[in-house]
Amino acid sequence: QVQLVESGGGLVQPGGSLRLSCVASGTIFRINAMRWYRQAPGKERELVAHSSSGTITNYADSVKGRFTIFRENAENTVFLQMNSLKPEDTAVYYCNADLQTHLRVAPRGYWGQGTQVTVSS
Repeated sequence: QVQLVESGGGLVQPGGSLRLSCVASGTIFRINAMRWYRQAPGKERELVAHSSSGTITNYADSVKGRFTIFRENAENTVFLQMNSLKPEDTAVYYCNADLQTHLRVAPRGYWGQGTQVTVSS
């Protein structure tokens, strides 16, 4: 029932900017937290940014000062604003949501399909 749909990836030059979007839809009672992960070729998937209850709680050291995570007021959408992009930011970016589908159902994590971000000149 729950789907996370990501968009906004693409090819940009170093120093450029992108805004990734993730929309959660379906049977959603409450979204507790939303996160962005990324995975570069040959590397483990890493947490990029985490927002809990509308509050930014964590950024990876590698993106602090450059990336910003924020949620729509409706709290069914999360964005990742990426500025001053570097070639090492190249990766597939995944949206993750910790949510409940119903009051009586325990929260669990859901994943988007991923969107490619390539930073290259």
